Amino acid sequence: MKTLAYPLLLVAATAALAGCGSGDPAPAAPSPAAAVPAAAAAAASTAPGVPCGDVTAAGAKTAVVAHGRVDCAAAAKLLTDYFAKLTPAEAASPDGPGPIAIGEWTCGSAAGDPVTACSTEDGRQVEGTRS
Repeated sequence: MKTLAYPLLLVAATAALAGCGSGDPAPAAPSPAAAVPAAAAAAASTAPGVPCGDVTAAGAKTAVVAHGRVDCAAAAKLLTDYFAKLTPAEAASPDGPGPIAIGEWTCGSAAGDPVTACSTEDGRQVEGTRS
């Protein structure tokens, strides 16, 4: 929600500056109450994480969580495909494995991080946490 506030402030500032040289009073900035429904609508459009069970890859069990418009079967297959595509050199990289492209998805994790994150350009996300 924090990132949504910046574009709203930018629009309000631009509208206020547009009226500066016209001699007309500057239009009032949108009230915070007007911004709340837009922010709530944006937050409601992003589904919370959905636990999708576990996959086993490279000898480790990984808990799968899907965010957005991703069904659990697709999320589990994505992480299974990611771990299958990951080479031993990529897995041992000091910078962490990835990023690796799998279709429209990009997956990777930081060095030593048990969480693998996959995302698409349209905001879908899948997370896998190794245990």
